[in-house]
Amino acid sequence: MAKNSVDTENLNIPNHVAIIMDGNGRWAKKRLLPRTAGHKKGAAVVEQIIEDAADLGIKYLTVYAFSTENWKRPKEEVDTLMDLLGNYLTNCIEKSEKNRVRIRVIGDKSALRKDLVDKIEELERISEQYDRITFTIALNYGSRDEMVRAMKKMAKEIENGDVKSEDIDEKKFEEYLDTKGMPDPDLLIRTSGEERLSNYLLWQLAYTEFYFTDVLWPDFNKEELINAIVKYNGRERRYGGIK
Repeated sequence: MAKNSVDTENLNIPNHVAIIMDGNGRWAKKRLLPRTAGHKKGAAVVEQIIEDAADLGIKYLTVYAFSTENWKRPKEEVDTLMDLLGNYLTNCIEKSEKNRVRIRVIGDKSALRKDLVDKIEELERISEQYDRITFTIALNYGSRDEMVRAMKKMAKEIENGDVKSEDIDEKKFEEYLDTKGMPDPDLLIRTSGEERLSNYLLWQLAYTEFYFTDVLWPDFNKEELINAIVKYNGRERRYGGIK
């Protein structure tokens, strides 16, 4: 699609877009570079996509940055990813204020370095007031792990008498999820040609439209984001068979 060929003012912009950022390693391999170079390039793309999404009117953007399974990758790669995250969080404080971006981090933070947890807590506190766009980072996140942690919290409250089993329904269960207070995604984008969810937001994606592209994440840009939204506009949104 040619650049600027779509009149975005006439598009129905999804309220919440979730992204599985895939292909950093393959992007680097094609260029005979180490995988870490792909992650660095991919991190730069994230910053630009936040701005592009906000400019288009997207109110929530959630990205899959590091899964519970990613700890199995080579130590050098994991260390690079954690260092990139630390640098990003440090820079985010100033940028979130300038661009009025609220930052949230979902996932099990207990396995993260203390300095990262401290930065996350500071950033979430400082950016809580901003409302241009909510940018959520799924970090050490796995949807099955999220639901197990949610059930443990719920079971504890039942044991303590704070919650009755007959009070539990979908709405109540969602209060225990990491995404509490966030709307479910309207559109899921996965890059690099893979077509699976990889344990990402399984509960939240129940009625989400999916868009898969062969574009590797480091090559993803505003035009590709608009392509996904155009495809989204061509779908008939249904919830349980009802438009």
